[in-house]
Amino acid sequence: MNKWLYIFIYFAQLTCSTFVCGEENTYLTIGTGEITGLYYLTGGAIAKIVNTKFNETGLRLSVQSTSGSVYNIENVLNGTLDLAIVQSDRLYQAYNGKLEWESKPIQQLRSVFAIHPEVVTLIASERSGITKISELKDKRVNLGHPNSGQWQNAIHALENEGLNWQEDIKFSEYEDYKIPEMIYENQLDAAIITGGHPINFFKAISYENKITFIPIDNIEPLLKKYPYYVPSTIPVSLYPNFSKMSDIQSFGVKSVLMTSEKVNDQLIYLIAKEIFSQINEFKKFHPAYSILNHKYMIDGLTAPIHPGALKYYQKMKLLKK
Repeated sequence: MNKWLYIFIYFAQLTCSTFVCGEENTYLTIGTGEITGLYYLTGGAIAKIVNTKFNETGLRLSVQSTSGSVYNIENVLNGTLDLAIVQSDRLYQAYNGKLEWESKPIQQLRSVFAIHPEVVTLIASERSGITKISELKDKRVNLGHPNSGQWQNAIHALENEGLNWQEDIKFSEYEDYKIPEMIYENQLDAAIITGGHPINFFKAISYENKITFIPIDNIEPLLKKYPYYVPSTIPVSLYPNFSKMSDIQSFGVKSVLMTSEKVNDQLIYLIAKEIFSQINEFKKFHPAYSILNHKYMIDGLTAPIHPGALKYYQKMKLLKK
């Protein structure tokens, strides 16, 4: 990550008393993910663009590192966070009362816009001999943080292959940034990671520790069962060490900036306006944003669009009234 963005994120998280804060100023917090991950960078990029207009709008965003989508959803609900970046599948499940939220739908949740695509990515060490997902049986496999959307994606991928994650594999819950060392020390055979590509530490693993990408195929049953999944591909051109391979086939979701219906319409309008009007500037922060356009960012959202964002999209004729 660009060191200046790190510095910006740090100062953006200082308390309001550090700044000249009048009554007309508003400070909102975005929940993200691990500090080394793309969610954190994405939150910082959104905040940086929005905060450039602070003198005009009185709106300043700050960024909080979190454990992932489930934590973010729960804390937007209770008001600890104002906005958050979450996986579209987890937003769907929370809004519709599925899985952890069974019979307790959180219908106060609202979408603002989609961001980068996230591919469910299976990597394995070359020494493990794994060449397909069915060969994970009895292997040491990292599934990630239980409060992340990644955890559920990994379970779905395993179940689709007829594997029981509690019985058929030796699962672990390490945070993603620990995976290179765990593979290097031969303490892991494989890991399932959901993320936007390219992922920097994949490059480190591929050069130093000899890992390989494993396709996840036979995804039709998954797509039929879960409406939020879509076919996805990892372009090997993003990883020079794998340039002789074919692109890796898998499935995935979108990352989404979400909020609650309780957050002021005008504030959400301002956030949508600044990001959409500066989309080309936003795309410079990471290659994972390269496919972004206005249509992609408002299509297929898995919770209703917040009225403030909707007002902007309708004004710009991106959506019909």
